[in-house]
Amino acid sequence: MPDVLALVTTDPLDRSAIEAFVTTRQDGAVVTFEGVIRDHDHGESVSSLEYQAHPDAERFLRETCAEVAAETGLRVAAAHRYGALAIGDVALVASVAAPHRAEAFAACAALVDRIKERIPIWKRQHLAGGTTEWVNL
Repeated sequence: MPDVLALVTTDPLDRSAIEAFVTTRQDGAVVTFEGVIRDHDHGESVSSLEYQAHPDAERFLRETCAEVAAETGLRVAAAHRYGALAIGDVALVASVAAPHRAEAFAACAALVDRIKERIPIWKRQHLAGGTTEWVNL
């Protein structure tokens, strides 16, 4: 399995550590995506979010990172938070480094898309009116 970093945690995410993992002296581009908790969704006001993670979520994340790394030949890393998160908290950090920007952007976009599709982490939104809803469950 390629050298990747994959972490599922309740702790705040460390963007600098994730970027440092992927970056080498040969890289001219580092592309990092941060998924941030916003205060609205589909016209509804959101007061907070709660993520629940399957016990194997980190294994799935590692496999997804390894797949993108194997396809691109690049170093990739991703970390996803779970638990109660507030507006403005970072829920996901995904990072890819490459010699050139185009390949770094493409690989990071592919990584984030696959994470959203495959990783068994579920989001429950707490709406301002007091109701809750599961998203993409």
